[in-house]
Amino acid sequence: MGNRRIGVAVSDELGLTAQPVMTLERRRNSREDLRSLARLCRRFGVAGIVVGNPLYPSGELSPQTVKTQAFAAALGALTGLPIHLRDERLTTREAHQILYEAGHARQEHVRVVDQVAATLILQSFLEEKRRAGSRD
Repeated sequence: MGNRRIGVAVSDELGLTAQPVMTLERRRNSREDLRSLARLCRRFGVAGIVVGNPLYPSGELSPQTVKTQAFAAALGALTGLPIHLRDERLTTREAHQILYEAGHARQEHVRVVDQVAATLILQSFLEEKRRAGSRD
């Protein structure tokens, strides 16, 4: 979750793959952002929310981490859905790399990079969940 944009992705019903949905441009009032995300959750029949947790490269909490966690807690309270925080270090860099390799010009990245990063974060969560389930 950034200060300017929030990338949104959803998984298929089986929880196997993540697909990008949209980039939500942040508004001045975070309650509007929360309501928009809650509407998307209802529209897509979401069972849980995965939120990118912006840690410092060292793994320590950053000021943005604190903001993100507060926003995630408010989103969980509004929707009644479980929130799963997921380390998002390097996902934006990886998203830019994927876009470069796909032939997208740097100027086009701003429109979709947050969606790609959200998809990477969700896909990583789904794969970890699947691995944990196969160990049981």
